[in-house]
Amino acid sequence: MGERSELSVDVVVWGGGSGGVAAALQAGRAGASTLLLTPGAWLGGMVSAAGVCAPDGNELTPWQTGLWGALLRALEQEEPEGLDQNWVSCFGYRPATAERILRRWLAAEPTIQWWPDCTLLEVVSHQDRITALQVGRHHDAGAADVLVHPRIVIDGSDRGDLIGCSGAGFRLGWESQEQWQEPSAPSQQRLEQDPFFKRQPVQSPTWVVLGQLTAAAPPPDLVATAPPPPFEGATEAFGLEKTLTYGRLPGGLVMLNWPLHGNDWHHGLERAFAVPATGSQQQAAAAELLAAMQEHSLQFAAMLGNLSGGWLQPGRIFPTANEARHGALEGEQALALMPYWREGRRLQGQSVVLEQHLLPQGPGASIAPLPFDAAGRCTAIAVGNYANDHHYPGADWPLAPKSCRWGGRWSGTPFAIPYGALVSRDRSNLLAADKCLSVSHMANGATRLQPLVLNIGQAAGLAAALCCQGDLLPADLAPRLLQEALIRDPQAPAAPLPLWDTPWHHPQWRQRQLQALADPSRLAGHGLLSGDAEPAPWQAPPQRRERLWQGELQPDGSGGYGLLVAGRLWPVITLEPALHRWLLAQERSRNVAMLGCANPWGPWLRLSRLVEPGV
Repeated sequence: MGERSELSVDVVVWGGGSGGVAAALQAGRAGASTLLLTPGAWLGGMVSAAGVCAPDGNELTPWQTGLWGALLRALEQEEPEGLDQNWVSCFGYRPATAERILRRWLAAEPTIQWWPDCTLLEVVSHQDRITALQVGRHHDAGAADVLVHPRIVIDGSDRGDLIGCSGAGFRLGWESQEQWQEPSAPSQQRLEQDPFFKRQPVQSPTWVVLGQLTAAAPPPDLVATAPPPPFEGATEAFGLEKTLTYGRLPGGLVMLNWPLHGNDWHHGLERAFAVPATGSQQQAAAAELLAAMQEHSLQFAAMLGNLSGGWLQPGRIFPTANEARHGALEGEQALALMPYWREGRRLQGQSVVLEQHLLPQGPGASIAPLPFDAAGRCTAIAVGNYANDHHYPGADWPLAPKSCRWGGRWSGTPFAIPYGALVSRDRSNLLAADKCLSVSHMANGATRLQPLVLNIGQAAGLAAALCCQGDLLPADLAPRLLQEALIRDPQAPAAPLPLWDTPWHHPQWRQRQLQALADPSRLAGHGLLSGDAEPAPWQAPPQRRERLWQGELQPDGSGGYGLLVAGRLWPVITLEPALHRWLLAQERSRNVAMLGCANPWGPWLRLSRLVEPGV
């Protein structure tokens, strides 16, 4: 063991999750001295190191704000083939592209230090305050223990690792319907009597593996063959080709993150949450779990490669752990650098997000109820809209519906995360920045996705910096101060409130967010400012790789649209409010000219604007 040292900082962030890097970045940008500690050598968690590079949720331009929107637009600029690559998401990119962007952003901030390859050895508390983190820092010269003294502590890990070591209250696993009256939660009797809930304490994780398609189309002599055990049924719902192109990325890479008899992992998950995690038995059990997950995913990829007649080969994309430690962003491995954890420990916060907080107040393009505190203040700090999605073995878990037709496709009801869900109820200087926020097991299915987690992390990092500036504890920070700072942020302005009709690029975006914040009752359950005119007409800005599409627009009468171009009928979607409003008014077929991008793997045309004045 090397030397022991001590360091004092304003903000320390533990964990390499998407929310963790967002929290560190925003705290540093806001002027706080910030230390980011990651257990691995990459930064981005889900968005890079875990290989989940086809993000879900927050796809519509009104929800593309904050660090999520900034990352999305940087990815669009840096992926030569564009992001229209698959049918599970409107966006697909390579892991190293996201990692490169995040590293560049961090390196530009002199207030931020990043220590990779760290071990959290101990969290020291005095009364209700975390006073120090003992960190094992590994580097080429060996290893050293560092005692870090923070003012504010942020858990930015997928599994709530720091929360578990800190003595802070957390939840792990299921809650009964009787506890909070969540419509999709199981009864207390069922929780006690059905062994499923002990076998499956959290949502199933996946160890993502990347494959490489050797040609743009499958071999012409490909014969559909049923997958062997344990993957029988994997291609039954969609067929082999769509199973493979589900998560296609640029360059013919494919993200294998397949829940249907695929590489989700369901066994012995309690081994990932033993405390203390540093004990030899716990470490051995955790290592066995990770090895089993890796082997399962490699077997799944090999099986698909055999079925495809060699069309799918292992991807050569990730560096080894040692190569990553020395700065490599690409390598020869198919396996991601870490698992994709969908759920872990969830903070017991000042407030808790429940399933009913995510559900629509009315039909169509509605919004979920906004959060308010006991003083009647709106406490919203981030917007999500993912539908809700739970991963377990067996049949799909039945969930209350929260989706609607919008822009020719299905989208989710937008909801807002309250500031109190980031604030620990019993560690006065502790914030959550990733999927470890204060949320129920049922609601976690909609709050765990990359876009929302990035913006939750942004809010946590900005809250920490504001606390340091004002010599406040997180519970004493006025939500309004944080909300206005998010809206006015000079680099990645973030929406605390859902406004269906105002995209991120609209010149009135800040003004309308502030108006809604001044009187949230004006949103009236539909995400539109009542008593106010619609925002001035504003069409989407030009996009790279867009082209002109001319043909016959054919509404189907139920919220869907097609464009007949040269004898081919393309499904049409849009992410833009202005074009959505125009499409709603079309009751019969007509000839049109539109600008947008083709996604042949959707397949669909993602159109952004008409070639007409004022639209």
